[in-house]
Amino acid sequence: MGEGHDDNAAVSIVPMTLAHIESFHRALDVVARERRYLSMLEAPPFEQTLQFAKGRIEKGDPGFVAVVGEKVVGWCDITRHDMPAHAHRGTLGMGILPIYRGRGLGLKLINAALARARSAGMVRVELSVHADNARAIALYDKVGFVREGVVRDAVRVDGEYRDAIMMAIIDRENAIKPDE
Repeated sequence: MGEGHDDNAAVSIVPMTLAHIESFHRALDVVARERRYLSMLEAPPFEQTLQFAKGRIEKGDPGFVAVVGEKVVGWCDITRHDMPAHAHRGTLGMGILPIYRGRGLGLKLINAALARARSAGMVRVELSVHADNARAIALYDKVGFVREGVVRDAVRVDGEYRDAIMMAIIDRENAIKPDE
């Protein structure tokens, strides 16, 4: 197998920078092509991924990657909503390469992203998870996300429909006061 996947000490959790984008794009494509966890079935074109990541980084949205050397093996980001009445909210997305799953990286990534979201004044972080993704649901439960509803037949892959569970974590103590 590849080097580093047996040793979690070799994995670092760091804020995503522009230097990570090419490797992030490759990791996103690998997870998307599994056709099980993400709503996209392949990564968007590189230029589109670059613009998305650049915009998120410039806005200061939380975004962390798990890296082994220079290789991105997982990510977690929270994209703040643009409309002023929704700016207290962000949407979480994450993924981990198959051979790095089950090693606690998801917990480290999500904790880093949520801590940054709190310090940035985000009150609500929301996500949508495929209802058959038990590992992700257990992680979201563990860090305090609450189920808010089910979107029936939300995803259709290879002719098969899947429900999605909407989840959110809310902490009004993070709200930025009007004077701040």
